[in-house]
Amino acid sequence: MIWTALDNWIVLAGALAGASCALVGAFLVLRKMSMMGDAISHAVLPGIALAFILTGSRANAVMFIGAAAVGVVSAVLVEAVRRYGKLEHGASMGVVFTVLFAVGLILIERAARHVDIYPEHVLYGAVELVPLHLVSIAGLEIPRGVAVLAVMLIINLAVVTVLFKELRLATFDPGLATTLGINATAMHYLLMTLTALTTVAAFEVVGSILVIAMLIVPGATAHLLTRRLLPFLAVSVAIALLAAVLGHLAAIGIPPWFGFEDTSTSGAMATVLGLFFLIAFLAAPEEGVIARGWNLAGLRLSIVTQDALGLLARAAEDPANPDGSLSASDFRSVSLSPFRSAGAGLVVALALLRARGLVAVDKRRFRLTQRGQTAAREVLRVHRLWERFFYDEGGVELGELHSAADLLEHYTDSDLRKALSDRFTGQRTDPRGKRIPG
Repeated sequence: MIWTALDNWIVLAGALAGASCALVGAFLVLRKMSMMGDAISHAVLPGIALAFILTGSRANAVMFIGAAAVGVVSAVLVEAVRRYGKLEHGASMGVVFTVLFAVGLILIERAARHVDIYPEHVLYGAVELVPLHLVSIAGLEIPRGVAVLAVMLIINLAVVTVLFKELRLATFDPGLATTLGINATAMHYLLMTLTALTTVAAFEVVGSILVIAMLIVPGATAHLLTRRLLPFLAVSVAIALLAAVLGHLAAIGIPPWFGFEDTSTSGAMATVLGLFFLIAFLAAPEEGVIARGWNLAGLRLSIVTQDALGLLARAAEDPANPDGSLSASDFRSVSLSPFRSAGAGLVVALALLRARGLVAVDKRRFRLTQRGQTAAREVLRVHRLWERFFYDEGGVELGELHSAADLLEHYTDSDLRKALSDRFTGQRTDPRGKRIPG
């Protein structure tokens, strides 16, 4: 792998495109309008094509004006179709952007006969060619795409910085924003305009299709990692920047392993973004699949251990069982018990209770220790208070009380436990006449 000065410009162009898209795309994700980015990225094609046809050149100012106009028009059309056509939001976006995209493709094919434009570059981008198109700025020769994207990033940063409070309120609570004198509708169309401009600025680098990945994936990944807006924006931009670097390295470094020279850098950048999302999807500390699976396993184990304590507490009340002990088969045979399907979970739960000093084993029979008796009485108390509540307040029949109480007893925190105790102060028995532990 050989790295040259041209690679620096390619990575810089990709990084600027990614950062610009991530800033506006983050708000699209938060507004649950990710498909709107997709719609606008396709719908602005007619504006670009008309600019080419009318001017005969790729004048950036004219492109931006045409794209911004069509982007805002597409956002207005989506709202109009949704409101007056009585369609759901996704369907209205599908109608508008597919029609405009088709019109744009026809116009681009027409424009390609007269001006220097290639439809495949509009669709897929040509970041590798960015260093070949230079402009002179303050005596410095820099790629035109880098200059355009740098200006776009500055504009996006300026808007987000100056209107941070307004965008935040309009994103999370448009009603409150309107009450405070902030025009939520204006913020919406400002965001749509920025999305259109950013999309056009990134066309030359990543194309109209891959720009969708730049708009949505950084924000979607950050959404799995943080819940605060400022870190959310920072993480989105950082992911986009890192994807630009790693994407180009992958594009020029990995294909030679398989006998190929290289591959599309913009495609590799989008692929790296997808890998980042996959990693976050699996390993995010709170929202990741692994964390959720771990928490769910912990919850299930907690439920099984609490049910085991409750059954041992009931066994201790049984006059026919003077030592209050139960065998493993006794746990599984109890009616309405979750242990019928607990399997290995029951074994783990009983081992955990032994490790905590709550349960002792004698001749393969389990009984509560002194510490375990205290914990078991609390479990049984909450269960019977819930039975009292459902019977007195909900009119639930006796045969259904156990399953109803069993559902809630495992999710009762200290405040709710106190509220139940205060509500039934003086009640010493459950609806079946069994004592409620004190």
